[in-house]
Amino acid sequence: MAGHSQFKNIMHRKGAQDAKRAKQFAKVIREITVATREGMPDPAMNPRLRAAISAAREVNMPKDTVERAIKKASGAGGGDDYAEVRYEGYGPAGVAVIVEGLTDNRNRTASDVRAAFSKHGGSLGETNSVSFMFTRLGVITYPLDAASEDDLIEAGLEAGAENVETVDGMHEVTCPVESFFAVRDALETRFGEPASAKLDWRPSNTVELDEDKARSVFKLIDTLEDHDDVQAVYANFDVPDDVAEKLSA
Repeated sequence: MAGHSQFKNIMHRKGAQDAKRAKQFAKVIREITVATREGMPDPAMNPRLRAAISAAREVNMPKDTVERAIKKASGAGGGDDYAEVRYEGYGPAGVAVIVEGLTDNRNRTASDVRAAFSKHGGSLGETNSVSFMFTRLGVITYPLDAASEDDLIEAGLEAGAENVETVDGMHEVTCPVESFFAVRDALETRFGEPASAKLDWRPSNTVELDEDKARSVFKLIDTLEDHDDVQAVYANFDVPDDVAEKLSA
């Protein structure tokens, strides 16, 4: 796949995931905190919290850690207050980059993100300077043995999905943002818990990178993702298979 998903696959093959587990947990806990405070501590009544708990399962966060985070966030005046932020800019080779985060200090985060772009040959832009090149949508995935593609298409379309296809050995259901929770819940009721369910930014077109440019772009994305306040990074690049193999060697 093009873009950020391919970058993550390369990093997985390099064995970087174990070293980042603590950071992953911290990022998920922030999302659980914000979701709990926005709605209710009961996941059944709080769609965003259900999505956050699903994300916690994806990174193998222990159930008691999730429950403690919800309890802390629902306590009166307990814990930090986080604001949602989004930054947009251009990386090396003109690659468009969207950065989403949760922060308790907007000035600090903006300064750090700007510095990361500058250090790695990019530039931070204004809000909406690159998001027009992406489509915001919901993405729900299931293992191939969870259901037939026809059954998923039928159930997904009934719930408001736009497309179902096989991607990287998984069924992938995409839907408009406003239909995301309804589609996810309908599919979960019929087929069980999905492998993943999240909102995504998908590029309308991509920039193909050679090895040197790919390395530069990956360094920028890795630096951004390593920041405590950054929840997700999206970019509109494509790396040919032969270049990906060299980078993962």
